[in-house]
Amino acid sequence: MPEESTKNTATTPATAPATAPAPAGSGAARALGFGCLGVGGLVLLFVLCLVVSLVWNAQDGTDLPRVAPEEMASRAFRNSQEAYDVLGFTRTVPPGVERHGVGTENTLGAQYCYDGGLLGLEDKTVDGAYGLYHDWALDHVPASQAVPGLRRLHQRLKEDGWEVSSYTEGGKSRDWSLFVHRDGEGRMDFSWDPDTRYFTGGAAVPCAYDPGWTGGGAETYDPDDAADSVTTPALGPR
Repeated sequence: MPEESTKNTATTPATAPATAPAPAGSGAARALGFGCLGVGGLVLLFVLCLVVSLVWNAQDGTDLPRVAPEEMASRAFRNSQEAYDVLGFTRTVPPGVERHGVGTENTLGAQYCYDGGLLGLEDKTVDGAYGLYHDWALDHVPASQAVPGLRRLHQRLKEDGWEVSSYTEGGKSRDWSLFVHRDGEGRMDFSWDPDTRYFTGGAAVPCAYDPGWTGGGAETYDPDDAADSVTTPALGPR
């Protein structure tokens, strides 16, 4: 028996040691120059990229231009005026509010600007910054004017580079609406109620720091001060 065991051992060819398969993606990592980093290095690189991205986005909430309210008001009103011309309205709307929700409106206002923080989870105001907007409205607008006007405006704004967030043709019983935005320019919204024949429009421009705000002390900034410092012109056909 011992001799048989020795014979079998001598005549059996040696088995080559098994080669471990290469980790998935290792070839791609080496091709990209990350082979020396290993899996842990790639994870660290991903985390660093994520942190940089979060910091960059967080700066967007406070990295605002310093622009006088008069200039921002002019930009907001200009957007409304151009839309008003495309819609084809011929009435002149004086500054102010005739009757809220049922009468004409032509007003400038301002709101707070917010900073989401590093992770975008915070909700704090940016001191000294304001977001200016223009609101307007017309009563007694018939379908023969509102429907072709909104369709024409929808097409024109797309051609001018505005991105359409939402566009709804409501028919006879539902509101018609159009929402658009453009980087660096702001956003606009329009709606028409076929039952009340009430048409509303609005244009908001990006946030900016108020050059007149010096800060300091216990006093906090109120963006309404920016809106109160500008005069609303009449809105009408040009």
